Amino acid sequence: MTRVSETDQASEHDSSGFSVDRRRLVAGGAALLGAAAISGNAHAQNDKPNVIGKIRQSVMGWCFKPMSPIELAKFGKEVGLVAIEGIDSKFYPEVKKLGLEISLVGSHGFAKGPLNPDNHAEVEAKLKKSIDTAVEFKSPSVITFTGMSNEGISDKQAMANCLACWRRVISYAEEKGITLVLEHLNSRDDSHPMKGHPGYFGDDVEVCLDLVKQMDSPNFKLLFDIYHVQVMNGDVIRRIREMHPWIGHYHTAGNPGRCELDDNQEINYPPIMKAILETGYTGYVAQEFLPTWDNPKESLEHAIRVCDV
Repeated sequence: MTRVSETDQASEHDSSGFSVDRRRLVAGGAALLGAAAISGNAHAQNDKPNVIGKIRQSVMGWCFKPMSPIELAKFGKEVGLVAIEGIDSKFYPEVKKLGLEISLVGSHGFAKGPLNPDNHAEVEAKLKKSIDTAVEFKSPSVITFTGMSNEGISDKQAMANCLACWRRVISYAEEKGITLVLEHLNSRDDSHPMKGHPGYFGDDVEVCLDLVKQMDSPNFKLLFDIYHVQVMNGDVIRRIREMHPWIGHYHTAGNPGRCELDDNQEINYPPIMKAILETGYTGYVAQEFLPTWDNPKESLEHAIRVCDV
């Protein structure tokens, strides 16, 4: 997801101690990754990224709090990431100096969105400010959301309101060469404030795709969050193949629980990554899971290996 504004990025998450459990890492990777898990161990011994790199991987910073964005960026660079997102823009200059890109810039957040006209002035202002930030730091995309549906607005009117708001911004995005990406979120999981979003209007990826198509702009695309799509819609690989002309960004996480990409969850990530590559996609895939292992860095390194096909 992610798909969060800088305010939303402050949401609490579980990031516990840092004791290493290599057996857990290898066991978690074996079922999904096979030989790549061996590559991960080789990296641990040689201290080199040693990644294939066909998938341009990023990480969502808010998931790894209380680890600082700079510590996360430094580690990510060491283990093969090419970008980071979901961090306060004040860290962007230092992150860029480290050699990482900014894969996605936050904006207005998922709760207060354009489906309600009362939010339009704020949404438009934040989107334009984020577009300027994206230009400054050479990021390709800015995130946007629909907002929550529990505001007494019909579905038809909510869609019309969203489109009206975005259409007042899209020409600015086109002029600046920045893509707005609309994120689909699940509304089923109410166990944690960032595992699901009950009441979110854009909880059907088909509806989000319809909104993208109605915008009819090369600078307005879908943020395909694999975790959220699995929870709400499923049939992930077929949807990727069908929707790829309109997809501008990807997020990952294990389901259930928005956890690591290990053998305790149901999504088989290597064939999904291969399907993404087969579509010709060259953008970013950002790791956006909530670490549950003792060492969050182990979690991230493992996820990078799983997706490095």
